[in-house]
Amino acid sequence: MSRAASASLPAASKTAAQENFPVASLLLPKLKRATIMAYYHFARHADDVGDSPSLSPEEKVAGLDALDRALHGKETGPALVLAEEYRRAVDGNEAMIEHASQLLHAFRRDSVRDYCEDWADLMAYCRYSAAPVGRFLLDLHGESHETFPPSDALCAALQVLNHLQDCGKDYHELRRVYIPRDWLAARGLTVQVLEGDRSPAALRQVIDQMLDATDGLIELAQPLTGRVRDLRMRLQCAVTIRVAEKLSARLRRGDPLAERVKLGKLDYAGVVLVGLWRGLTA
Repeated sequence: MSRAASASLPAASKTAAQENFPVASLLLPKLKRATIMAYYHFARHADDVGDSPSLSPEEKVAGLDALDRALHGKETGPALVLAEEYRRAVDGNEAMIEHASQLLHAFRRDSVRDYCEDWADLMAYCRYSAAPVGRFLLDLHGESHETFPPSDALCAALQVLNHLQDCGKDYHELRRVYIPRDWLAARGLTVQVLEGDRSPAALRQVIDQMLDATDGLIELAQPLTGRVRDLRMRLQCAVTIRVAEKLSARLRRGDPLAERVKLGKLDYAGVVLVGLWRGLTA
């Protein structure tokens, strides 16, 4: 992709304050937050490229390839600044660069594919769309790679919960569906069920099936807190696990087609208190 072509890539559409889950939480050391935000801004920008309504699939993939080359110091340009800034933020560390580069696999897929065939396919997507974020944070804090498996499970759980929150929005705005297609078909449904403003009983069963599987991921994530050595990172992990637990429970009671199912301020207050207690006693 030429520099002229890469200049047409979209600007980031969200700020950290608009995310469902905390970015660069105050629980984490101040000295590391600049690096975390550099990673976040790169990821947000790359995601926007994959979601851009004004770019063709081929242009999206070309733009993401250009970002990848910029991460590895092989291309420069006005639209690649965030990739270059992240590379500088990690001093060109190849392992840390790889945590950003792997995200691009998921965004390339989003550029050319709008469905997940089954649960395994969704988990393969989460391996690149979500797991690199947790691995980045753990590596940034010098944690053992023994923390990666439970972190991967937690990140996948958070990703699936976000997909459920946004299932109607993703379908209406992007025509993209992350609900396993075989689970819909097993209940006589097609993706058109997401056109409605409330979930029929059959879709509710699929949502609950996804939440059952997600609760299994959250269970696999439970050992993470005890494996993290850095106190502040350990507290962040404990709080994040509690966010996943609480949001899963909320989605069992709410209908994501009828409303935005999310945690409120009181929910987050309780999440933080429980998470801190778990982190301190792990």
